[in-house]
Amino acid sequence: PTHYDHWSFGKSFERTRTMYNMGMEGLPYELIINSNPSIAYLMRENPAYLQVLIMAHCVGHSDFFKNNRMFKDTRPESVVARFRAAKKRIMSYVEDPTIGIEEVEPVLDAAHSLQFQVYRYGQKRKKHADLLKKYTELIKNDEDGDYYDFDITKKPLEPDYDILGFVAENADLPDWKRDIIEIVRDSAAYFRPQIQTKIMNEGWASYWHYTTLHKLQLNSEWHIPFVKTHNQVIRPHIGGLNPYHVGFVIFEDIIEKYGLEEAFVARETLHDVAFLRQYLTRELCEELGLFSFSEKRKEGVTIDDISDEDGWKVVKADLLRNVGTNSIPVIFVEEIEDNMLVLRHEHDGRDLDLEHAEKVVDHAKVLWSGPVKLYTDIEEELWEI
Repeated sequence: PTHYDHWSFGKSFERTRTMYNMGMEGLPYELIINSNPSIAYLMRENPAYLQVLIMAHCVGHSDFFKNNRMFKDTRPESVVARFRAAKKRIMSYVEDPTIGIEEVEPVLDAAHSLQFQVYRYGQKRKKHADLLKKYTELIKNDEDGDYYDFDITKKPLEPDYDILGFVAENADLPDWKRDIIEIVRDSAAYFRPQIQTKIMNEGWASYWHYTTLHKLQLNSEWHIPFVKTHNQVIRPHIGGLNPYHVGFVIFEDIIEKYGLEEAFVARETLHDVAFLRQYLTRELCEELGLFSFSEKRKEGVTIDDISDEDGWKVVKADLLRNVGTNSIPVIFVEEIEDNMLVLRHEHDGRDLDLEHAEKVVDHAKVLWSGPVKLYTDIEEELWEI
C-alpha cells in the first residue's frame, strides 16, 4: 500500500501495465500483500466470476504466507506501518537542504544493487563483537594449534555474506546513509521469501482456487469462463517456465501419490529448491516438457539435454541452479585491506557478466565511501575488478 519512491518501482509498474493492456500478460492481474491480516487488491473491471477466482487464489496465497517457514521473520503484522515510516524517513532526507535527492538516489541505487547479497536460507548475520568473543574463546582453548596463526584483528573474522549488514556496521557513514541501507535491507528481507517460493506459492494458490471453485458448484455461466481462465493461468509458457503451471502440476502429483497431508507438510517446510529436489521426478519432467539450453559464442542457443532416461537428472540440476535466489550470484565480504573493501564471488561454474559486475563494484564504492575490489573467475582464470 505504501513504499519509498524509487525509479525501479515505476519501471516495473509501467512494464506490467503496458504488457497487461496489450493482452500479453495472459494472467488476471491481482495483488496480495503479505500482511496480517492479508490485504488483496482486485481490479474493478474484472467480471464477477474472475473476482471469485481471484479471491479464492488470494486465500491460497494468504495460507502460504502464514504457514510457510520462509516467511516466519517477515513480521507481517507491522509491515504496512514499517514501510510507511521508511517512506517518510527517506522523504525527510530528500527534503533536507543539507542532503537532497542528488545524495539520496545514488545511495538507494547502490543499496538496491546489493540488497539480495545476504544469507539465503534463514541464517542470521553475526556482529563483529559476537565473532570476536567466539574466536577469542577458540584461541584460548586451542590445544591442537588449529588457531595458532589466526588473525584476531582482521575484519570480518569469517566470510560475511550479508554485504549491506557489514557495510552498515563497519563503514564510516552519516546516520542518514546507514538508515537508508537498513531500510533497503529490511525491505529485501521481507520480499526475499517470495523470490524463494514463487513456484510453490503460485502452485498452492492455483490448486486451491481450482479446488474451491469446483466445490462452489457455480452455474455454467460462471463455471465455463472460470475453467477457461484457470487453463490460461496454468498453461505452459513457450520458451520459459510458468511457475503457476509447474507448482500446480507438482502439488496435484503429491496429493495423488501421497495424500493431502503430505502437501500441507511440503507447504509448511520447503522452498522452491527443496520442493523441486524432493518431488520433481522423471515422469513430471517429461510431462512438463523440461529441457536445458545454453547460449554459445559460435553456435548460438543450443538444446543441451532433454528429459529422457539419461538427461532428466541434468535438466533437473540445471533448473535447481536457476530457481529462486539461486539465479543471483553469491558474493561475500572477504576482508578489509587498508580501508579497501574486498569482495569475492563464490564461483559455481557460471561466470559473472563483467559489465554488470563493474557497475555493482561502483555502487559498492558509494556505500563504502572508499575503494572496493571484487575477485571472480572468468573462464577459469582469476579476475580482479
